[in-house]
Amino acid sequence: MTHVPRSRLWLVAGFVAVIILGLASRKYPFLFPVIFGKYPGDALWALMVLLICAFFKPGAATGRLALTALAISCLVEFSQLYQAPWINAIRHTTMGHLVLGSTFSWLDMVAYAVGVLVGALFDAWAVSRMQRRRFIVQP
Repeated sequence: MTHVPRSRLWLVAGFVAVIILGLASRKYPFLFPVIFGKYPGDALWALMVLLICAFFKPGAATGRLALTALAISCLVEFSQLYQAPWINAIRHTTMGHLVLGSTFSWLDMVAYAVGVLVGALFDAWAVSRMQRRRFIVQP
């Protein structure tokens, strides 16, 4: 299957929007239903990872991007089991905490899967729409 390369401009715009929503989900948690707790921010974090992967490989298949993003997200989560002083010092900075997190949780990985799934479904829809608009013939 031929894949239409994604627009890096749109990926950057999505990246910025997801960061704003993610930060808002932590600063203004009342924007989301209470039942979701802190997990909208985790799902948005994984969606951001998906967008980064797509930025670096704009022509990659959606499934490959989704698996890569989910693997990266889970690796970062598992890295939280490692509690050496040097990495904890990084985690105690604002940026370090936002990127690396601090406490391992299996539920975070469920949120990552949801964020990646939502992003992958949107990406598959957008890519198929671009393919139709460019009249790419599918074998």
